[in-house]
Amino acid sequence: MRFILSVFIVLHGLVHLLYFGQSARYFELKPGMVWPDGSWLFSRFLENEAVRNLASISLILASLGLIVGGVGILANQDWWRPIVVGVTAFSSLVYILFWNGKLQNLDGQGMVGILIDIAILLAVLIFRWPATE
Repeated sequence: MRFILSVFIVLHGLVHLLYFGQSARYFELKPGMVWPDGSWLFSRFLENEAVRNLASISLILASLGLIVGGVGILANQDWWRPIVVGVTAFSSLVYILFWNGKLQNLDGQGMVGILIDIAILLAVLIFRWPATE
């Protein structure tokens, strides 16, 4: 089970790199997708390019944190739990702050990632999974 959770968290981190590619405009995850342009918070006082740069940096940090946390789980290190908890909370915050404030196209704005973050937080904090050996 430790292996499954570690691989899942590393893969979740790699998906953040897809959103990084979208925010940096290296590619579109789906046609017409403009995320993170129009952020309900940042677009009020930053140009779209600055919003995209901020999102890109945030996503790289979240991705690296998730990958490190997943490796820590696999290596059975004591430090993995606070890293995974912190980075999943950070990941959710990134998608919430860069959301456009509309209820359309939530999957293209990180809602699935937020749900995965919540599941990881529940597993780690509430169910204390995986058990420390």
